Amino acid sequence: MSMFSVSGFAAEMINPISVHVLNLQTGVPTAGIKVELDRKKGNEWLKLAEGTTNAQGRISALYPTGQATQMGIYRVIFKTGDYYKKSGEPTFFPEIPVIFTLDKADQHYHIPLLLSQFGYSTYRGN
Repeated sequence: MSMFSVSGFAAEMINPISVHVLNLQTGVPTAGIKVELDRKKGNEWLKLAEGTTNAQGRISALYPTGQATQMGIYRVIFKTGDYYKKSGEPTFFPEIPVIFTLDKADQHYHIPLLLSQFGYSTYRGN
């Protein structure tokens, strides 16, 4: 399976997976976080796509364009260590994997991340 790169400006309405990162320390969106999307197949993870959060802290279309939505177990990995290293700040979590079940191919799955250097929170958004 080929890997696709996506931007934060792709069509949001037709893509089943989006992410958003907000900095809890500053209260503003977090631009420049690399995010990877993987799908579980057996005991392995297959990398499907990657992108970087835009100025609004979003990647509105993370699922590979042109591929039919498949139900299954997915994970998004927020590469927070790279972001904090560029900022010259320490962080306890160099990567934040969020594993979720995509169980309805006709629904949108939005994964927000509320981030600080030493903690985070996530949930299913809309």
